[in-house]
Order: sequence, then C-alpha cells, then structure tokens
Amino acid sequence: MLRSAFRAVTRGATLAVPRTSFSSQIARTITTRATQFPLNTGGRIPALGFGTFQDADAQEDAVSQCLKAGFRLIDTAQVYNVEKEVGRGLKKSGVPREEVFLATKLWCNTFHPDDVPAALDASLEALDTPYVDLLLMHYPVVFQRGEERFPRDASGKMLLGKTTFVDTWKAMEKLLESGKVKALGVSNFSQGEIQKLLDECSVPPAVHQMEVHPYLQQQAFNGWLKEKKIHVIQFSPLGNMNPFYRQTGWSKDIAHTTPPITESPLLLEIGKKYNKTPVQIALAWGINNGRSVIPKSVVDWQIEQNLEADFELEAADIERISVMDQKARFNDPSADYQYRLYSDLEGIEGTKEGFTH
Repeated sequence: MLRSAFRAVTRGATLAVPRTSFSSQIARTITTRATQFPLNTGGRIPALGFGTFQDADAQEDAVSQCLKAGFRLIDTAQVYNVEKEVGRGLKKSGVPREEVFLATKLWCNTFHPDDVPAALDASLEALDTPYVDLLLMHYPVVFQRGEERFPRDASGKMLLGKTTFVDTWKAMEKLLESGKVKALGVSNFSQGEIQKLLDECSVPPAVHQMEVHPYLQQQAFNGWLKEKKIHVIQFSPLGNMNPFYRQTGWSKDIAHTTPPITESPLLLEIGKKYNKTPVQIALAWGINNGRSVIPKSVVDWQIEQNLEADFELEAADIERISVMDQKARFNDPSADYQYRLYSDLEGIEGTKEGFTH
C-alpha cells in the first residue's frame, strides 16, 4: 500500500542512481523523487522543503542555491527576520514564482484580528511577492499587540493579548478572499486547539506544522490529523541537530542527552542498505509517512544531500524506526510564553523557565 500510495503522489523521478543492498547484496535502484502531497484546498505541496530559521546573512544565497538545485517548498516566518533575504533569494534563483510553494507565518504580537491584514502585507512586501501559498499562525498563544515581538513586563514575564487564536483564525479566513493567500495553516497547536478551530470556524486548516522526528513521532496525533485531512509539515525533522535546542534557557535536559540523528546506530544501519546517510534516512522516514519535511542548511553539500532524501523506504525499515520514539520534544517554550503548549500531546514533561529571545 505504501508503494502504490507514493506512486500516486510522485511527479516523477528526477535522478536514478544504482545502489547495492548491503543486507542482501542484491543490486537495487534508489530513485530520488519529487513527491507532492494533496492539500484539502485542492492544491499540492512538495514533500521536501527548505527551512530558513536563523542565519539571516546566508539565506539569500542558500535559498537561491536550493531552488536552483530543485527544492520547490520554502518555509519562513516573520519572527525569523529573514523574509527579505528569502525574497531576494527567490528572485536571484531565476525560478518562476509560480513554481515555488512559499510559506510564511504570522507572529504572536500580530494576532489581534485588526492587525492580521497589515501583518500579511508586511510579509508580502518583505518577500517581494503578491501572494504566499501558505500562511500559518506560528503558535496558538496571543502576545500583547504592538511593535515589540516579545513584550515583557518589568520582571521579564511575557505579556499576553486579550484576544484568542480563534479570533485570529477568523481574521485569517478573510484573507483568502483577497488572493494574497492560497491556503491557511497553524503551527505548534494541540489536538484540542485544532478541534476548536474545526468546531468554531469556517475554513479547516490545510496544514499543521509541528515538531516531528524519529525521537518524537506523535503517531496518534499524526493519525488524527490525517483523518481530518490536515497535512503535516515536520519542523526540526532532524531532532536536536540544531544547537538552538541546547543553547536556549528553556531547553529540556533531554535536548542535551539525546544523541544526534547522525549517531543513531539504527539509522546508520538502515543507511548502509540504501547507501544513504542517517540524515537522509530520517528525512525519507517523514516523507514515506506522508508528511513534508523542512530541513535547514546553508552548507552547499548538505543542501545537495537533503535533496536526495526523497526516495522510497521499505515498509519494514519504516517500522524499525518506530522503536526510536522517545517522546523527546525539544521545542517547548511554554514556561516563557506563559501558556501551556501541546497540552494534550506527548513530550511536555521537563519544561523549563528561560527566555527564548
């Protein structure tokens, strides 16, 4: 079933490289694909994307390079402070705008319904584009409205707004009529929070972007989202490879003690079978489970390797990776944001105080 399902969503093979199975010594062909998944809007989204969190000075060249190499999904956000660089990189690449699936996110200080249209326009101006393919609400928590992205009181405690994420979503729904947004989604929501949107709003989210990797598989939640026809984009698809999760004041102990993906004996073993790296296996695991992945890198060879991570894993190998699940959630700023994120999900233990920014 997995194989037939993925043939149905694959545009076609862009590169075929003969490989040899180390487990059986039988010659096999590993095909690098350009998989796309359907959205509940009727549109489609690439399986393999490019994340732009951090490294502002390098993003223009990195985005240009990744598009030239073949990536077609670019993910960014207002709070990343890289939208201008992403827009310049898109132009620099020479790839037509209509061939690129571009996603950005509203930040928590712009969630008041009256601020949402202007916040979108600010992103469009920075990105130098008339529309985005996907607009996400970055978190379900509403900060005090104003210019300060992280509004705090004299003691450093985050100041929250007086509206709710439902109010924000209803304002976002109106943006669809303008043509400036093709699809809407959320990020870092709990199951109950998404259900509240489904119950009280008119437009269901097309996408939920959330932390998923072999150490945090969230199988029940992912299954529920699939039932609701809400596509998942995995952020941090390589777990705690990004040092951000060990350097922030709120990082959990598990972010420091869990080995990086590159050191996983199981992924190393599976990688030998396909002549792939542990990173490529981790990304392929997400794609073969029907989700998009958005690894970030500004390093030439890493970008090229990530692009070769869209290939078919055998069902038995996908099942083997399930044993890696430690419910290890690395991104959890709940204490800093004064809001219990992920309240009905796995991996919320060990939350610490500390400033995210």
